[in-house]
Amino acid sequence: MPIVAHNALPTFERLSEEGISVLPPDRASQQDIRELHIGLLNMMPDKALVATERQFFRLIAGSNPIAQFYMHPFTLPELSRGQRMREHVAAFYDSFGELREQGLDALIITGANVIGPDLSKQPFWEPLIEVIDWAYDNVTSTLCSCLATHAVLEFRYWQRRTPRPSKTWGVFPHYLVDKRHPLVVDVNTRFDVPHSRWNDVSRAQFDAAGLRVLAQSDVGVHLATSADGFRFVFFQGHPEYDTISLLKEYKREVKRYAKGELGHYPPLVDHYFNERGQAILREFRARLEAQRGAGNGPPEFPDGLLIDDLDNTWRDTAHAIVSNWAGLVYQLTHSDRRLPFMDGVDPDDPLGLIAERA
Repeated sequence: MPIVAHNALPTFERLSEEGISVLPPDRASQQDIRELHIGLLNMMPDKALVATERQFFRLIAGSNPIAQFYMHPFTLPELSRGQRMREHVAAFYDSFGELREQGLDALIITGANVIGPDLSKQPFWEPLIEVIDWAYDNVTSTLCSCLATHAVLEFRYWQRRTPRPSKTWGVFPHYLVDKRHPLVVDVNTRFDVPHSRWNDVSRAQFDAAGLRVLAQSDVGVHLATSADGFRFVFFQGHPEYDTISLLKEYKREVKRYAKGELGHYPPLVDHYFNERGQAILREFRARLEAQRGAGNGPPEFPDGLLIDDLDNTWRDTAHAIVSNWAGLVYQLTHSDRRLPFMDGVDPDDPLGLIAERA
């Protein structure tokens, strides 16, 4: 079903240009279809704020055909922003106070940039805890992405992430651990997911926290839920990524190296560039190093030679999982099963998964 353009957020126009069904509110009001209101706590830095907003909106817009989706982006005032993004947020984003008053059916929380190893020292730490504590009691399900997963695992489950010896960076094959969970209905038993992280919460830590792991790979757990099966859904990878997201990250790191901000040239992203792309990037590195040695600026990065050769091997699975998530939110908010925190449903097991597994 369509996503509803309930304000002038430019992302709506961009999605419409991509062929995604976007309805103005007057047309949406003429249809006898239930609404789902989903919050998006966007904690990404300025350079990635709009792209991340668009990625999650796109996933929701392409999901379950049973409702009209109203997306409500908001951020945390404690996060530093430049003038342009402050204006974007002021014009198009809600405040947490407004959404807390209006209510939400579900919530998505993005990752964030972190300075230093200690999450509890980050400016977003206390306000993020406030949002998640509220969501735990007031929304049907909260979907946490990457850094948000690490934060929740630390402050609610006492499982602190640990640094990896090198960055987990690339597109990695995963397999389902629990094939019966309704979140993975019609999902391939093996599928790809992009990762981009320096830290990890291990399978042993997920198990120690009593969480339910649904999918993992050689680089760790990707998909898991809280013990009840749905109140929290955890991504450790980035299924929302665009095809070119990892290319943009790689280009940014190469530029940092060229400016002297990195001591080592960034390694190629794993399982992402084909043989031709790798050859192009090796040639580019040789030219960059030669010009650096001569005291000249870096050559132009070869985006145009690389983009057409990039494959997206994760989008279908991402849409399937998010579609299942949206459908389950709908079932628990608009059916006789009622909300998990209302009478008649076990608040610790809204989907009957614990009883079924026992």
